[in-house]
Amino acid sequence: MKTVKSIGLIVFFFGGFTALFGITAEDIVREMDWQQSFSSMKSSGSMITKDRFGTKTSDFISWSRGNDDFLIEFSSVAEQGQKVLRTANELYLYYPDAEEIIRLQGAALRQSMLGSDISYEDMTEGNDTLSKYDVELTGEETVAGKACYVIDMIAKSRNVAYPRQTVWVVRETLIPRQVHYFSKSGKLLKEMQVNKVKIIGDKYVISEMILEDKLKKNSSTELLLDNIETDVDLESNFFSLDNLAW
Repeated sequence: MKTVKSIGLIVFFFGGFTALFGITAEDIVREMDWQQSFSSMKSSGSMITKDRFGTKTSDFISWSRGNDDFLIEFSSVAEQGQKVLRTANELYLYYPDAEEIIRLQGAALRQSMLGSDISYEDMTEGNDTLSKYDVELTGEETVAGKACYVIDMIAKSRNVAYPRQTVWVVRETLIPRQVHYFSKSGKLLKEMQVNKVKIIGDKYVISEMILEDKLKKNSSTELLLDNIETDVDLESNFFSLDNLAW
């Protein structure tokens, strides 16, 4: 009951703020990022990829700390023990069979992760959107029955995965409902739909989403989070290269 009241206060505050003063794109994006940010998190789930070859399911466990540190380990038989590590400035792959750590950079970042619609470059996106994008509130639209703010985002530099994005943010929860990712020229590259969220404390957290690479034919990747734990204890070297090969 306490959680419901807390979320109700947040929604009430932003609803009143919109009516009285006019909410800005920066307000919406800042709150959207806050909803997905925790000091640390552990989650488990599945990545389900569908393409012309059929359907593939990859199970995983992931950990994160702040905006920079992220580690995912795959547990399905075919990929068991494979890991991807993201730190503030680097991205690494670990293959247990070869006992090899590979640093990803340049064009390699655009490669598909395990044949999915998710690239390694997608994993470099953190929850510090306003430091990377100029944002503009362009209107409101209804998506899948949900009233949404429409936010256009233009990258401030080349150091991002997508030069342009359009995000539909649900008014009630300030969680993205739909995202379109564009090239600099305006070509649609990917689409993302958020299908489910979970309430954790006083936040709405994305627990089910689907991503489509529009440069592939009949391809989609669904991410399902079965279990989410926040504020977990992690050792100081948890996101290190030494720990990656353990």
